[in-house]
Amino acid sequence: MLTEFGNVLVFLIIGAIFVAGGMIASWILRPHRPYPEKLASYECGEEPVGDAWVKFNIRFYVVALIFLIFDVEVVFLFPWALVYRQLGLFAFLEMAVFLVILLIGFAYVWVKGDLDWDKPKPEIPKIERRPSAMRASVKPQVESVTV
Repeated sequence: MLTEFGNVLVFLIIGAIFVAGGMIASWILRPHRPYPEKLASYECGEEPVGDAWVKFNIRFYVVALIFLIFDVEVVFLFPWALVYRQLGLFAFLEMAVFLVILLIGFAYVWVKGDLDWDKPKPEIPKIERRPSAMRASVKPQVESVTV
């Protein structure tokens, strides 16, 4: 006689056996014929060009996250709108407070400038490097500091 947790354990074991069995069966039955085109990187049918480590501007991610946050918050309006007539004045005031908080957040993001696409790029300090032949001939000078 199994308890409720025993039933869950049996289902987990059967599920793990099912997944492992499917993976083992596909590993045994699949054809294995690698060739260079099959092993190449796939980029929407285009030949990959350049380095994969491209640095994207962080503003793309910030704007995407801001959109996601406000989009998810607006989703809360739909169920409220469906039952608005049954909820009454209290629900209206709650949603008005929610929208005011949402608009304050939007105004904060706008004033902060996170929605601007055309910000000037920040200055990146550059280090002047000498060619390797000059580095070998010039000895580093160490300054002593007395305390």
